[in-house]
Amino acid sequence: MPPGKAVWAKLVYPHDFRLTEKEKTSICYLSFPDSYSGGLGDTQFSFRLRQSGGPRTSPFQDDGRYNREAPLALQREAAHYFGYVYFRQVKDSSMRRGYFQKSLVLVSRLPYVNLFQSLLQLIAPEYFDKLEPCLEAVCNEIDQWPPPVPGQTLNLPVMGVVIQVRIPSRVDKPGSSPVKQFNQENLLPAPLVLPSVHELDLFSVLAPLRYCCDFRPYFTIHDSEFKEYTTRTQAPPNIVVGVTNPFFIKTLQHWPHILRVGELRMSGDLPKQVKVKKLAKLKTLDTKPGIYTSYKTFLHKDKSLIKRLLKGIQRKRPSEVQSALLRRHLLELTQSFIIPLEHYIASLMPLQRAITPWKNPPQIRPFCQEDFMKTLEHAGPQLTCVLKGDWLGLYRRFFKSPNFDGWFRQRHREMTHKLEALHLEAICEAG
Repeated sequence: MPPGKAVWAKLVYPHDFRLTEKEKTSICYLSFPDSYSGGLGDTQFSFRLRQSGGPRTSPFQDDGRYNREAPLALQREAAHYFGYVYFRQVKDSSMRRGYFQKSLVLVSRLPYVNLFQSLLQLIAPEYFDKLEPCLEAVCNEIDQWPPPVPGQTLNLPVMGVVIQVRIPSRVDKPGSSPVKQFNQENLLPAPLVLPSVHELDLFSVLAPLRYCCDFRPYFTIHDSEFKEYTTRTQAPPNIVVGVTNPFFIKTLQHWPHILRVGELRMSGDLPKQVKVKKLAKLKTLDTKPGIYTSYKTFLHKDKSLIKRLLKGIQRKRPSEVQSALLRRHLLELTQSFIIPLEHYIASLMPLQRAITPWKNPPQIRPFCQEDFMKTLEHAGPQLTCVLKGDWLGLYRRFFKSPNFDGWFRQRHREMTHKLEALHLEAICEAG
């Protein structure tokens, strides 16, 4: 480990919880930029890392209640940690390298990126000035916070400020606005109200369905899975990684999709910079920003949406408005795709009259892909979506992905629990 890494990275977690040495080392590496950056000032980013060793106690033991009531994308993870980083780099001639570099890291099993990054914005500047005493006071305040309960609004005091945020619930209507916060009149000073516990003000980061593969918002060459994920002896893994080191452009050239981000020039050729390009064109380190892929898309572009977003960039439309436009579009597109699947899987449920107290609960009929495909002619996504393309091909690709497996397993569990509840109800009524 390079000198200074372990010294500058601070870990915030309950005193009765222990990280392994391997996890501490990984967090220290992930809390600093992977490549040299001449940029000065403060930067925030997040990462995700695999837990090493066996399961350990969590600060909140709720016997699974939280995960049962929380949306799929916000459930507590048992095998991974999320890290939230506030990094500062400023010139300082008194330092050996000529720069003051320090990171404050918050580690959690919850993907509450908006809440935790807002918390770091309050803590980090004072911590960099006052160091440990400030951190100890903050930890004592966080220890008093109530556990997260889906559907409830929490008032979280820290450093003289009350952060107010509502924890989303699985029963919330998709795409609806957050429920209005309450009890503000009793809070002095006025609370810092967060519109969302997890969504950042970015209009390119979305999760309308649960992503069932691995993902690393920030990945470095020091990550313990580096060799596993960059080997060429097998097919690329099912993972999304975010990297800053140019080394990865060459290392991951064999991957099927690469998105290179950079500053968009506000000029007449703007639309050309966001086109999907052949992966073979990604050959040099100075390649232009864009999406490089070896796959063909199944659905046609929504040119009207692209035009609205580009016009919004040119007119400097507020980013929260851009976010709302894109989130709404992808939510409606996802709903059009998933509704036929929901209708079909509901048809596999046994009729209620088949449930009797004198027999075991009837079995859910098996999912048959070809039977489902036959339903699309009259009850497919074309009923709710005007977007044209190869919808059948998209469904077939979905069936081969871990995301379908994760969705189907979850829905099958829910249906099984429903059958068991109905069977128990029938037994109680018969008694």
